[in-house]
Amino acid sequence: MQLSMYQASVPVFVNVLGNLKAVLKKGEAYATAKKFDPAVLVNARLYPDMFHLARQVQIASDQAKGCASRLAGLEPPKYEDNEQSFAELYTRIDKTIAYLQSIPAEKFDGADSRKIELKQRDTVRHFVGLGYLFDYAYLHFFFHATTAYDILRHSGVELGKSDFLGHPEGVRRS
Repeated sequence: MQLSMYQASVPVFVNVLGNLKAVLKKGEAYATAKKFDPAVLVNARLYPDMFHLARQVQIASDQAKGCASRLAGLEPPKYEDNEQSFAELYTRIDKTIAYLQSIPAEKFDGADSRKIELKQRDTVRHFVGLGYLFDYAYLHFFFHATTAYDILRHSGVELGKSDFLGHPEGVRRS
């Protein structure tokens, strides 16, 4: 069986973003149960020079939609990065998942060798699709999704590995 670039990207991003939303819901429920403002968690960070929870979610979303778009030869949609509540973060995740699922799988044909140009601040980085997905986009996506989980866990939210991994319906087995 051959794995397509669509299969290697979109379902992975959708699964992790769905799990991230569930983790955020546990964070919001924790704040409610402990009777403190949920904005405390939305603005929490692991260390003063690190991004806060909302920004971690925004970047994970950006990595997913940006990667899928570029692999499909599309321009990534731009989001405003103005989420300040759990409800707004859920909406962003839902919007990102809907966008990912709207990209036809056939747009990814040839994506493994597609040339990717990534503009960052004042530099331009060049990739080939396969390397971009596995050596760049995955790393950034998982870093920020994991850091969002870590912020909530560090803040006292009862989370475990299964919350991050989720419980996928169609577990792949060899």
